[in-house]
Order: sequence, then structure tokens, then C-alpha cells
Amino acid sequence: MDLQISVFLLFVLFTAGNSLSCYECSRGSGPMDVSCSDQEVNTCPTGFSKCMSATVVHQVGGITTMSRGKGCFANCHSGSQNVGFLRNVIECCDTDRCNTQYAPDPRTMVPNGKKCYYCDEKSCSNIMSCSGSEDGCITARPRNLKEKEDSKNSRGQPRVVKGCISKEICDSMVSSAEVISCCSGNLCNGAQSITQSFLFLCCSLLSFTLLH
Repeated sequence: MDLQISVFLLFVLFTAGNSLSCYECSRGSGPMDVSCSDQEVNTCPTGFSKCMSATVVHQVGGITTMSRGKGCFANCHSGSQNVGFLRNVIECCDTDRCNTQYAPDPRTMVPNGKKCYYCDEKSCSNIMSCSGSEDGCITARPRNLKEKEDSKNSRGQPRVVKGCISKEICDSMVSSAEVISCCSGNLCNGAQSITQSFLFLCCSLLSFTLLH
């Protein structure tokens, strides 16, 4: 057999044998699915070394929805975050089809004694109890926003995201659009109403967490 063909076949066999395969939610578009009940196993692209499972609970206007996601990720950090109206849990693993189970519902996590400030439509002085592995507090605001600007936008939504987060996740978050700060002390993320849209910021944080 020609040497070049032999080398090529060995390369194909080697790379195929070392490609990670993960469960993914069968979907039309988007990284999340309401139930993720229909799943399939896919081979991860080159550079994607982790399988992920995520559960997100979103509450707005008294309506609560839960979505689940699974897939391949290049840079995945296990943990959870809670910014008031949005909570999520992310689990990462690095063996074939290791994301069989759903990530747990964040509402079932046990409080761990830590507390952080969070923002709602009225203020950023609210205090929440952190749960599970949430060992840090987070603050995020638009990069072009001055600290003394009004705390709400024209629709009455707060412009700052604050809450509890697993510090490993928070430390890995870098954004060109938001200023993100992480800290580990109790109530370390301040109550001042530094202040873009609350929903936009939360979705940006969630997207970054899931897609990086």
C-alpha cells in the first residue's frame, strides 16, 4: 500500500477514535429545548473536549418556564448561577456520551449559607440566598454605562445584573459588551444601584456561560 495512503488511514483512524461524542437535544434551532426529550448522539467538532448538560429556569411576569440543553462544548465549567428571575445549572464531563442525565432543576438545590445582592425592577438592594456550589457573587453592567446613571431603562427594567454564581464560572466569563466582576465574600457585590436592559444582560450572561 502506498505510504501516503497508509499514513492518511492511520490519521483518520486515530482522530476518529479520539473524537468525543455527546448527547444533543434534537432541535430546529438554538442551544436550548423546552424538554430535550428527543436526543441524539453527535460527534463533537475538533477542539470541543467537553459534553454539557444544562437546565435553565426563567421567570418573568409570574410565568415560569424551564428549558434544557445538551451538547459539545470547547470550554465548559460546571456550576450554577442565580440572578433572580433566571437560574441555571451546568454540568460538564469529558468522556463519550457522559451527559446522559439532565442537569438538576436549580430550584431543588439546597441553600449553602452564602448571600448575595440581586436586582429586580425596583432596586439592587435585594438579598438572596445562594445554593449548591454558588460560592461567589456576580455584578454585570453595560460597559458604556456610568455608575451614577439612573438604575432603570425607559421600560422600568434595571440595567444591572447581580446574584449568586459558582466562582469558577464567573472567573471564566469575559465580555466586550459588559463589565463583569466576581467576588467571594458574603454580600460582596454591593447594594448600590449602578446601572441596557436587565433581560438583555441576563441573556448575554446565559449565552456566554452556555456557549463558551
